[in-house]
Amino acid sequence: MPAEITWWGHATCTVEDSGLRILTDPLFARRLAHLRRRRGAVPPAEACRADLVLVSHLHADHLHVPSLARVSPGARLVVPRGAARAVPALRKLDHLRLTEVSAGEEFEEGGVRVRAVPARHDGRRLPLGPQLSPALGYVLSGQTRTYFAGDTGLFDAMAEEVGEVDVALLPVGGWGPRLGPEHLDAGRAAQALARIGAAHAVPVHYGTYWPIGLDAVRPHEFHAPGQEFARLAAVRAPGSRVLRLDHGESVRPEVRR
Repeated sequence: MPAEITWWGHATCTVEDSGLRILTDPLFARRLAHLRRRRGAVPPAEACRADLVLVSHLHADHLHVPSLARVSPGARLVVPRGAARAVPALRKLDHLRLTEVSAGEEFEEGGVRVRAVPARHDGRRLPLGPQLSPALGYVLSGQTRTYFAGDTGLFDAMAEEVGEVDVALLPVGGWGPRLGPEHLDAGRAAQALARIGAAHAVPVHYGTYWPIGLDAVRPHEFHAPGQEFARLAAVRAPGSRVLRLDHGESVRPEVRR
């Protein structure tokens, strides 16, 4: 049976494949520093259930220690190599099994093969510290091959590094009115999809958090990226199908081999 994907908001998804519950970049907060959740309810307790948790990089909206503390005991927590040194609070999460990985490393968990792949993004734990840990994406190979991009810009070797996948979870926006080059906006995400050639794409990392007091500043950057990505993907990657989800909505993409 193909994997089921649930989008909880921002970069947080649950991928259920081969009986394994895989949680990406869990962020269950109503507010994070200057950001507040503007759309979608805070994920329910169900979202905290996981067998495997994948963290793409050390930014606080992707590696959020209070959210990780809520994950069900015994889950394996996978983080970029060097994360425990850069974020000492990770060592206190003794209910989780911590694993550090680098790009190119693979492991198996519950019948799903996981491969860490490079991302083009500043992975530091801002505002502190030097570059201690790289940003990563992950490719999951179970009954469905799923690429979780984390946060990344376009890079030349993207298609080669990711390989053949059925579904791509791609960031298409951000949490503020401007995005730097080490991010995917709707247009760059459509280019990424064209390079990867995934049969399906689920847009993430948009329409959830926004800076307090900036509701009226470039509001289209909050509301429009998912729809704009679908429009541009139809032109640049016509062989792929965009599955745009509401917060808490699930989909089971059809896989053809």
